[in-house]
Amino acid sequence: MPAFPEFSATDSLIDSLVLIGLLAGSILVGLRAGRGSLSADAYLLGGRSLPWWAILGSIVATETSTATVLSVPGAAFGVTGMKWLQIPLGYMVGRLIVVQVFLPRYFEGNLFTAYEVLEKRFGTLTRRLSSLLFLITRNLGDGLRLFLAGLVLQTLLGWPLSFSVIVMGSVTIVYTVVGGLRSVVWNDCIQFVIYILGGLAAVFVLADRIPGHWNEVFTYAMASGKLQPFNFQFQLSDPFNFWAGLIGGAVLTIGTHGTDHMMVQRYLSARSLRDAGKSILASGVVVFLQFVLFLFIGIQLACFFSQQGQQAPAESDQIFVHFIVGYFPRNTGLIGLMLAAVLSAAMSTLSSSLNASASAVLNDFWIPLSRSALSSARQVWLSRVLTVGFGILQMVIGIQAAHLETSVVQNALTIAGFSAGILLGTFSLGIFSHRAGQAAAITGACAGLLVLLFVQLVLPRGSDYASWLPTQKVAWPWLALIGSVTTYVVGELAACLLPLQRREGTAGDVGDQNRP
Repeated sequence: MPAFPEFSATDSLIDSLVLIGLLAGSILVGLRAGRGSLSADAYLLGGRSLPWWAILGSIVATETSTATVLSVPGAAFGVTGMKWLQIPLGYMVGRLIVVQVFLPRYFEGNLFTAYEVLEKRFGTLTRRLSSLLFLITRNLGDGLRLFLAGLVLQTLLGWPLSFSVIVMGSVTIVYTVVGGLRSVVWNDCIQFVIYILGGLAAVFVLADRIPGHWNEVFTYAMASGKLQPFNFQFQLSDPFNFWAGLIGGAVLTIGTHGTDHMMVQRYLSARSLRDAGKSILASGVVVFLQFVLFLFIGIQLACFFSQQGQQAPAESDQIFVHFIVGYFPRNTGLIGLMLAAVLSAAMSTLSSSLNASASAVLNDFWIPLSRSALSSARQVWLSRVLTVGFGILQMVIGIQAAHLETSVVQNALTIAGFSAGILLGTFSLGIFSHRAGQAAAITGACAGLLVLLFVQLVLPRGSDYASWLPTQKVAWPWLALIGSVTTYVVGELAACLLPLQRREGTAGDVGDQNRP
């Protein structure tokens, strides 16, 4: 792999100031936004009074991690091109179902987490197991995203990767701890603007660096077939065909946006059901457009390196940052803007993850198991302690992620598929099954997990385990569908064999007796 060009802070003072300004500004926004967050409702849900457009920005920034900003251009640099766009098409379809089916249930009663709905329908154990699954998969996936952010700082300053991860994680922890969800949402909006501006700047810098400029870019893109967005040839191992994008992407989004507390927490902070619905639907369009932006950057990078006759980094995640540090104009603020954009994408996802994880532990485990009522001040204090704890955990995961062999975005999306599939199947049992009780739901979830582990770990090397077993790799967009269908079908079958255990009640019945 070619060595990255050096970036000297003394030679690029303006760039360094822009980057430092982002890190310092995030903490200042946290201090300002966090004023008055003295209750659990204000600290964890923003007082349920945030405007829909701010929630929109937060949703988009939260699902746009460093994996998107770095790995998606790397994918378009290779053979994928614009075929990535088939997946956000599915994302938009999935959002429609989330708004129609799942969202109304979260606005019935005074809920704090997504998994309180499952307690009402099935029981306490289902709620806690679902919350635990969210906590494990969320922190694993976001630890991988933190690794990419640390890789950027390592490239920029030559710091050891572990130290770079710790710096990024520490800054994110500080403003999340100080301001709670309000700080997270407003920082998300600012960071969204920063990384979009950074992406647009990259488009024009790349066009200027390529001889022939725009004409050459489009000529190369057409000749290489990279502008072709659709691939209708079905192949189970290929994530970038129309069916995997539309069906797999839709089911994945229903799981991540309909059952993942990191997203549901944002809906609960809205002023009304209508506002939450608007933010979800609009976010699908914005996400599609930003995929167009970062995929086009990848095509430009492919054109640039093909003309330069230089070898690009072997790891696709590093191609874009290699260009930023090596070929952006120095001491103009553009390098600082681009690196700030990459780090903004990282911090927006990480801060949301930390806040949501703290909320899940507090509301799904700590408060229900506490022997005495917890004051609001005590709940806020515990939330801050938990935020720090999860931040440290993600830093450890990020440091260990350097040993992975495949693209980080693929690993992160695989983990998301596990969680989304099992949780979606469990929620679907609660919504559509009239017979399934807690035992059936847990049986279905266990079956979904076992099948996903088999598909991910055993099936790709099937003949190594048994001669009669086929060898088949299954692309990550299908994992959520496989997990959800398995969970639902096995849950329904188990319900036929078990006594009827359906819990009756209203969402208003859901609540923790130890909450003041």
